[in-house]
Amino acid sequence: MLSVELHAHSALSYDGRDPVDLLLEQAAGVGLDALAVTDHDEIDASIEAAEKAPDYGLVGIVGMEVTSAVGHVLAFGIEEGIESGLPFDETLDRIRDQGGIAVVPHPFQKSRHGVAAHVSEDQLASADAIEVYNSRLFTGRSNRQAEKFAVRHGLPMTAGSDAHISEMVGQAVTEVGADERSAAAILDGIATGRTSVVGKRTPWRVSLKQFGGGAKRRALRALDSLR
Repeated sequence: MLSVELHAHSALSYDGRDPVDLLLEQAAGVGLDALAVTDHDEIDASIEAAEKAPDYGLVGIVGMEVTSAVGHVLAFGIEEGIESGLPFDETLDRIRDQGGIAVVPHPFQKSRHGVAAHVSEDQLASADAIEVYNSRLFTGRSNRQAEKFAVRHGLPMTAGSDAHISEMVGQAVTEVGADERSAAAILDGIATGRTSVVGKRTPWRVSLKQFGGGAKRRALRALDSLR
C-alpha cells in the first residue's frame, strides 16, 4: 500500500501560500509515497512538482482542481489544464479524454463548491471516485454523507488534506494498493477501488488561518489586476 496525498494547493492557487518545494519537503518528511498538487484551475505547479518529486523520494501525480459550472472536480493523470466553467458531465469527459480520472472532492459541502446540490445522483455516481474524507471540514457530517454515497454506489473512496499551507500536507491520505511505485499504477489502484482512507481533521485554528490567508491573497491579487 502506498500513502498518497491527493489534495494540496501551492502558491499558484489563488488561495495557496507555499511553493511546490515546501509541499514536497513536507510530504517526504511525514513519510508519504506520493503527492498530487491540485491547484484551482492551474496545472503548471503540479507539473513542476511531479518533475521534482523523485528528488524527494516521492512519486509525483499531475492534477488540478477544476471549477466546473456546478463546483469542484479533481482531475488526475492529465497533461493539459481543463477549462473551467464547463458543465459537470463535460468536465468529466475532458478529464477522461486525456486518460485521466475524475474524483469529486467534498461533494456535500455547499459552502466549498461541492457539486452534490447541483447534479443528479446518477451524475455524481458517474465520477471515478469520491473524496470521502476532507480534513478541512469543521464537522464530520459532509464526510459521512460522502462515504455513505460512495458505499451505496460502489465507488472508490479517497481522502485529501486540502492543504493550502505546506504544514498541512499529509493530514489526510489515501492508501492505495498499487502494482508498482508509479503515478499510473496509483491512479489505476484508485480507479479500481483498491483504496482506504486515513486522516485527521485540520485544527480549526489552522483552517481559519488558511481561510484568512487565502482571502488576503485573493484581495491582493484583485488589487494587482486593477493596476
